[in-house]
Amino acid sequence: MSLTATELAQLEVFASTVLPAGQLLPAAGAEATRRAAALVASLPSAAMTGFKALLKALDVQALLSHRATFASLPLGRRVDVLESLDRSEATHLALRALLAPIKLGYFDDRSVFEQLGCRYVVEPPKKLEPARWREQLVDASTLPDGETLECDVVIVGTGAGGAPLAHSLARRGHAVLLVEEGAAFDRRDFNGRAIDMMKKLYRQGGMTVAFGNTAIPIPLGKGVGGTTLINSGTCFRVPNSVLETWRAAGLSDFTEAALASHYDAVERVLEVAPSSKAALGKPAELIAKGCDALGYSHHPLRRNAPGCDGQGLCCFGCPTDAKRSMNVSYVPAALEAGAQLLTGFKVERVLSERGTAFGVSGIATGNGSKLTVRAKVVVVACGALMTPVLLEQSGLASTSGQLGRNLSIHPASAAIGLFTESLDASRTVPQGYAIDEFAREGLYFEGGTTPLDLTAVSLAGFGPSYTALMEQYDRTFGFGFMVKDTSRGRVTAARDGTPRISYWVNEADRAQLQRGFSLLAKVYFAAGAKEVRVPVRGHERLTSASDLERLERASVPARHMDLTAYHPLGTARMGVDPLQSVVDGTHEVHDVTNLFVCDGSAVPSSLGVNPQLTIMAMSLRAAEFVDRRLERLRAREATQLAS
Repeated sequence: MSLTATELAQLEVFASTVLPAGQLLPAAGAEATRRAAALVASLPSAAMTGFKALLKALDVQALLSHRATFASLPLGRRVDVLESLDRSEATHLALRALLAPIKLGYFDDRSVFEQLGCRYVVEPPKKLEPARWREQLVDASTLPDGETLECDVVIVGTGAGGAPLAHSLARRGHAVLLVEEGAAFDRRDFNGRAIDMMKKLYRQGGMTVAFGNTAIPIPLGKGVGGTTLINSGTCFRVPNSVLETWRAAGLSDFTEAALASHYDAVERVLEVAPSSKAALGKPAELIAKGCDALGYSHHPLRRNAPGCDGQGLCCFGCPTDAKRSMNVSYVPAALEAGAQLLTGFKVERVLSERGTAFGVSGIATGNGSKLTVRAKVVVVACGALMTPVLLEQSGLASTSGQLGRNLSIHPASAAIGLFTESLDASRTVPQGYAIDEFAREGLYFEGGTTPLDLTAVSLAGFGPSYTALMEQYDRTFGFGFMVKDTSRGRVTAARDGTPRISYWVNEADRAQLQRGFSLLAKVYFAAGAKEVRVPVRGHERLTSASDLERLERASVPARHMDLTAYHPLGTARMGVDPLQSVVDGTHEVHDVTNLFVCDGSAVPSSLGVNPQLTIMAMSLRAAEFVDRRLERLRAREATQLAS
């Protein structure tokens, strides 16, 4: 489905309203419109249907308020129409959805980047070093239709859960087959362009969204490495206070001492260390200045990115391989140890008989051919949003009624500080510094500046004032925060195999989110910001103490905040009670033998910190249990053969 010529013309008028000409930047025109339309056309058909409806809403509102079509109005009145839609409860979120592709389309332009002093072209990557492990990688579409493969253990997913497990089991001599729906990318594929990378590296083009009392995008990676491909590389160990709650629920093995060796092993492989001063740049200096003035604790974040040069493109695939995401760390190590990797294979069902798993079946995404993998043990490691979908479609892990429930996501947002000096923030780590003063209260602040095009999308607004703000990009930087949520959501399988996600922000978390904006604004002002932009309806522009007090006094509903989330957990949670959890303390599904879940879905609760390191440590711990099961099955087979 695509836009008609009439709709494209209307979209161009809308684009020039969102981004009219400023002192430096030209108005959005035909090229920006074309790029925006192409982006929407690449999304699921429902997105295009909604996009067309929103374009019609522009004319409806224009006719109601000005008795004329949107395109026939002068700029000022077109902006009035958009402001009316933005104020309306019925159309506020829809308008934000319409603005995003326009902003991405406009800023995906070399001349715009260069006009604002930003680097548009990623440095040409060096040639890839020869590596024998690439011989272990097979595209599923090259296999015959109906092919059946056999292995000791099949691991569905190559992210933070699946990749370390595969490496550990392959080193122990087991026949390991990793399967991945996405492709195997390398640094030559990472051009740093938002639209290209979102279509290539993000599930559903970045349009995975939780719906409830607001809409919360949850970006997921799709490719070898999973979401580690597109995250910022932040590495935390689980807080002991969280482990205490797990032990209180019966998971007695989860102590700091018991997990320490697994964390140590992961941190050695990923070369985890604090962000360097050079990569942090001016934004970190200003956050430190503001925190010192207020007496807040702060520190550089620990990351899996040795040699990071601060290109600021972590969310689009690291162009230098400095970030030790799974595609350049544990997956190659697993293949070097003898594992095999099948890419472009969408697993549609876990196979089982009489309560025992024995393989998976699915299709090659390249040509639709059907494939089957038979295995002694099946490990599902698709992440907290896709794992429950696969298990539900397979009719498994349903006895407790907890599959897909208990979803935590760390609701998050960010603010932009505007300063009087040039900060050169586009050449710094997007997430390299932290404020941990309020961590015990469930608020953690992490940040740095995202690339120009993503910053443009994250900033609310349109019209001449928006263009003027973007022209000051070199004097801004962003910083974010997340909430250790007490809200919980649910994931179910849609007909097309995508996750249907519901999540309602409760009052406690809503209040924490509002508090997060206030605290962050205080840090910005203490650091010398002349203005703070927060994505809170009615409070977008803070320039004084009175503006901040007004935000603090207000009761802002969740739907009036622009939120995102990055750390889905808990949808196949671990526990000792089969009626209250999906997997046991060894990661095995309570009601299916030889079926293990090893990813964020098994994590019992919200962590309050970035979870990737914990998922990897739990993966290495799980490898011990899977290894024992495989050895037991091997011994049983030997006994049967001998008899």
